[in-house]
Amino acid sequence: MKTQMLILLLFLPALAMAQNTTESEFKVYGACGMCKDRIENAASLDGVTTANWSLETQMLTLQYYADRVDLDDVHKNIAKAGHDTEKVRAEDDVYENLPACCHYDRKEKESNNGGSCCSSN
Repeated sequence: MKTQMLILLLFLPALAMAQNTTESEFKVYGACGMCKDRIENAASLDGVTTANWSLETQMLTLQYYADRVDLDDVHKNIAKAGHDTEKVRAEDDVYENLPACCHYDRKEKESNNGGSCCSSN
């Protein structure tokens, strides 16, 4: 009985922490295993407990403490590392300085030139 109680006391803090985390998933563009390492490292801000990026799906899954992590900051940090996310585009010069194997197909920049949807002819 004492052994069971000791085991429970040892694992209780870990269980409590796991229950207070939030999970989010979003698109991050990359091309190889080096990208995976870079993306996961960039996403691992203070308060992120796990970051797992899938090359096949281009999706990043995060476990984090919502009271300590702003997802916009995660997007921005990943973009600073050279990878576009569904919310933030990496600076062109940072992307260009990635190793050649890390260059992925990028979406065109959104322009604000009054395209056909907004013109009043």
